[in-house]
Amino acid sequence: MAGKLVCIEDYEREALKRLPSIVRDYYKSGAGEEFTLRLNVDAFQKYRIKPRVLVNVANRDISTVVLGHKVSMPLGVSPTAMQRMAHPDGECANVRAAAAAGTIFILSTLSTSSIEEVAEAAPKAVKWFQLYVYKDRNVTVNLVRRAEAAGFKALVLTVDTPMFGERRADRRNKFSLPNHLRLANFVGIKSDKINSADQESGLSEYSLSLFDASLSWEDVDWLRSITHLPIVLKGVLTAEDAILGLEHGASAILVSNHGARQIDGAPASIEALPEIVKAVGSKAEVYLDGGVRQGIDVFKALALGAKMVFVGRPMLWGLTCNGEEGASSVLDILRSEIDRAYALSGCAKTRDIKPSMVVHESVYSRL
Repeated sequence: MAGKLVCIEDYEREALKRLPSIVRDYYKSGAGEEFTLRLNVDAFQKYRIKPRVLVNVANRDISTVVLGHKVSMPLGVSPTAMQRMAHPDGECANVRAAAAAGTIFILSTLSTSSIEEVAEAAPKAVKWFQLYVYKDRNVTVNLVRRAEAAGFKALVLTVDTPMFGERRADRRNKFSLPNHLRLANFVGIKSDKINSADQESGLSEYSLSLFDASLSWEDVDWLRSITHLPIVLKGVLTAEDAILGLEHGASAILVSNHGARQIDGAPASIEALPEIVKAVGSKAEVYLDGGVRQGIDVFKALALGAKMVFVGRPMLWGLTCNGEEGASSVLDILRSEIDRAYALSGCAKTRDIKPSMVVHESVYSRL
């Protein structure tokens, strides 16, 4: 099998054959009519690479530094929920793959492996923890303290989720977490409410019961006050919110539309990236996730100003196909594609990538 899977699309196709329909639909679907889901991938095709030639690229270094940590490549692992639905080892396999690749792993709050299990699985990995602010602030405080104690290096605060978006596939399937699994970072109803669904999906009912639709920028101030960890704001799509994020103490902005799972009709992450980079300037690092499926996507995002790029669904496809080995293979494929993109564009190092090397297709239509 491994010889046949040579790109992320191959892994996705194979994984979607293997997964039970309820899990497959949960992992792959987006909000509403899924316009933004398609756009996330398609929008990358609207940008053209302008390669430079006769540049010495014999010795290449694709590493970068993110929040003070050197990583082997400008690609890390985005938070995705409930990874044990893809493979019994779930998040633990994924974090080991990230550790072996020398890059960042972001653990979802809604994981099926606990903070402590993931820390034990890969103690040397650079790990960040994705966080929601719950109605019960004590729940959030407890998660923060556990992440700090387990050696996580940053908090990734999801800011686009007063409630979950309209996910029609989950409603049709009445999605619920399989009974042999639990949301491992919680106990009691916060852990098992998602295992059943009445009118809506279990995930929708869970979010409505625990998420806080009254969240405001003051809550970012509150989070900043209770932790020493840097805060990355995930889910920002406008320059205005990026600027507010910095004013309220964020260390970085992760341009993301939540995998196109919140409001359909939002821009693709790559479309929103340039205005946010322009607004933030040198005041903070800017990252991107959403729609990244090949190494040239990473190159385009870097040229447009991202410091780091993250992938979520491709790691699920790798896990589904072959656990940790599959996840590692996905990262290896993307690393190889990134390295090749550097070489063929005339870049020996990450710092060689210049904004002039990627332009929107409209530049050529005007010629």
